[in-house]
Amino acid sequence: VQLQASGGGSVQAGGSLRLSCTASGRSFSNNGVGWFRQGDGKEREFVAGISWNGGVLDYADSVKGRFTISRDSAKNTVYLQMNSLKPEDTAVYYCARTKRVYNSVIPRRTDAYDYWGQGTQVTVSS
Repeated sequence: VQLQASGGGSVQAGGSLRLSCTASGRSFSNNGVGWFRQGDGKEREFVAGISWNGGVLDYADSVKGRFTISRDSAKNTVYLQMNSLKPEDTAVYYCARTKRVYNSVIPRRTDAYDYWGQGTQVTVSS
């Protein structure tokens, strides 16, 4: 399975972007999907996650109320809608598939994910 992350770009503070993560090769409809980000010189951190059926969502405190994760199984795509962006949201954003299927808990550790997208750059200027 290959994951393709897209939708990044440069915006001013307060702006919005929508990231997409599309699976090819094999579906990830039975897996949870997480979004992570990594800023310059920082560790990769959990941003948001969604369970295999979309019934469970989880967000990092830093993005709660501003970001929304969703999935369209028919399109084999998971989205991350990012509103009210701040300069501290600047990072490379990665999507990843959980190792476990039919999960009802969203893992935050990177080692709980097996396939990763290539990353898409998000830059927020003040």
